Amino acid sequence: MTGGRSPIRLGALGLAMLALGGCWAEKPFLAASPGIPEAYRTGAGGPAHPPALWARQFGSKELARLVEQAQEQNLDIAAASARIVQAEGAAEAAGAGLYPQVQGSENAGRSLSPGTLRAGDGPFRSARSNRFDLGLTASYTLDLFGRNRAQALFAQESALASVYDRDVVAVATLASVANSYFLMLAAQDRLRLAREDIRIAENVLEAIRQRLEVGTATALDLAQQESVVANQRASVPALEQVVQQTRNVLAVLVGQTPQTMSLRGGGLEGLKFPSVRPGLPSQLLLQRPDIASAETKLAAQSANVAAARAAFFPTIALTGSAGVASQSLKNLLRPDALAASIAEGLTAPIFSGGSLEGQFKAAEGRQVEALELYRKSILQALADVENALIAVQQSAIHERLQLAVVEAARRAYEITQVRLREGTVDVVTLLNIQLTLFQAEDQLTQVRLQRFQAAVSLYQALGGGWTKDRAAP
Repeated sequence: MTGGRSPIRLGALGLAMLALGGCWAEKPFLAASPGIPEAYRTGAGGPAHPPALWARQFGSKELARLVEQAQEQNLDIAAASARIVQAEGAAEAAGAGLYPQVQGSENAGRSLSPGTLRAGDGPFRSARSNRFDLGLTASYTLDLFGRNRAQALFAQESALASVYDRDVVAVATLASVANSYFLMLAAQDRLRLAREDIRIAENVLEAIRQRLEVGTATALDLAQQESVVANQRASVPALEQVVQQTRNVLAVLVGQTPQTMSLRGGGLEGLKFPSVRPGLPSQLLLQRPDIASAETKLAAQSANVAAARAAFFPTIALTGSAGVASQSLKNLLRPDALAASIAEGLTAPIFSGGSLEGQFKAAEGRQVEALELYRKSILQALADVENALIAVQQSAIHERLQLAVVEAARRAYEITQVRLREGTVDVVTLLNIQLTLFQAEDQLTQVRLQRFQAAVSLYQALGGGWTKDRAAP
């Protein structure tokens, strides 16, 4: 060792630095989570989380199959999984600082020295020499103040956060699959209604033509009904476009090309509306991957602060090497060829121009930011559940009221049909009742779509079947 330092003196130095480090006062811990209410304002209690196989609760095998395909083949989820591998690799690299580093070396060389360097007058003779080296070098940085441990913990928590981030992507993707599927079914329902409305409007048009022939209708009446028929026919291409384009959206979500995507579809009336109970608000901490991600990122930034604090203290590195060297290969493994060295080095920051202070301040700022984002994630989760519960409740009421509107409009239309055949109804009244029925039926389909999408929003707000105890890879 250089400088006459003994292991006893090094140990005393380390204890002194540890004592100095203990004088660094940490800030008091701030309560990370805001006040959690005891119950939701809307909705009754029930299971702690939605069913894991939530897509099957709607009673559609096709939807369940699409969700399973998206879990396995969606490219956004695959990209998020690749980011997990990256983060795990970074964590392994960061953890390497906790262990000794050992390197091996082997060198063989032959050199020629010119004779003109050995003598001023000739004759000059060149000198040839060989050298063979074989050795090991080991180094280890003493982690007296926990900097390496803190850096490793930061990387580990960041890797775990990437797992939760992947689950956030997965939950959002599966919700998009369900919402897109319901949108396609609603468009198919509206398309069937549009064609049925065309049939009804054409029947009315024929009745008006017959009345025109006997003089009980005018050309204006006929033109108005022709306009109704034309408008209904014009609505079909837009609905066909929604059906086909939504099918293409689903193809991308499940990792297929649109050309290979085949969907039967059907209608919203063929689905079941699931019964979803939100449980307790406090259970969201275990049910939402975005909350778990924010919590883990907060832990990572706390470790980052500890690493930045430890940078103010000295670093002690131990280095040792051993090997053999010889001019002749046959003598390389003789005991006389052994060469070894051991060294200790201490580096301590004295003046850094504010660099270390700035890094520590930045780390503290990132920790506070992570804390506030964690708090926001909890508040946002509670708001998401409340909003979804309100949407489920109000959309059910809306559907019931809209169904009553359709039934009333249908009864009015049936009465009008009778009077049309009797010739006792004016065309203006007929047109108004016709359009009221068409609009009421179309609106009912859209309300049903909103109700099913509200159920998906509630599943997503509750974590989509995700739970913290099964999130680890």
